[in-house]
Amino acid sequence: MKKIIFLDIDGTLVDYEGKLPDSAREAVQAAQKNGHKIYMCTGRSKAELSLELLELGVNGMIGGNGSYVENDGEVILHQMISAEQTKRIVDWLKDRGLEFYLESNHGLFASENFEIAGEPVVQEYCRRKGQTETVNIAVRDIFPDMTFGGDLYRSDLNKVSFILNTYQDYLDAKAEFPDLNVGTWGGASEKALFGDFGVKDISKAGAIQVLLNNIGGKLEDTIAFGDARIDIPMLEYCAIGVAMGNAQEEVKLIADRIAGDVNEDGLFHEFEKLGLLN
Repeated sequence: MKKIIFLDIDGTLVDYEGKLPDSAREAVQAAQKNGHKIYMCTGRSKAELSLELLELGVNGMIGGNGSYVENDGEVILHQMISAEQTKRIVDWLKDRGLEFYLESNHGLFASENFEIAGEPVVQEYCRRKGQTETVNIAVRDIFPDMTFGGDLYRSDLNKVSFILNTYQDYLDAKAEFPDLNVGTWGGASEKALFGDFGVKDISKAGAIQVLLNNIGGKLEDTIAFGDARIDIPMLEYCAIGVAMGNAQEEVKLIADRIAGDVNEDGLFHEFEKLGLLN
């Protein structure tokens, strides 16, 4: 039976510095050769996909944590933050002195001081994810194609991420923008490093449902891989939910299976165990 596989990117397909293990590439290409369909299912926007990821030649992607769905080059769904909402977000973040970046399929666009303010934050993010050599990691290492000094009032946004000075920033954002989905990432609750704004009432699970309806796929044929709290809905929704070995504990608790770490060929070995490679 051919499967429909959904792969989170950061911490699942690639490590937390964005490196794609050779074994993961081998697993994806072998599974595709065997007739299985593979989709990246990520919080990233399309502009954040490296050439290396694009060259994997997967069947499509779900981006923006569910706001964008693409199959074989055809856009099935694209819900965006409106220009009016974007202006409100940008002005509110500026007024609070919070640095941020805008995420669209056309690129990433950073606030004036994000590069400086973001450096210790991305270093801490990498430390929390098990990367030991983080002292020299810069924002441009994590976001090599980010635009600095670009237009921040846009009408093509999937998400906006912002640095949390305190957890209260997230709580205030949630209260201020009831018309948007406001979340956090980079840690649980008060330990979160970033807040983010997204389209209201979207999820990776909902986007998977849209995709399955479009391609005539069956839920019982689905397998999802993830590592973070945002992945929980898709792991619960799909027939088999796999947490990576480096996943947060709350993710492992709801998963059907637990793979090895992303940096220990975890994806390849789990594909092998699931019979996807032969």
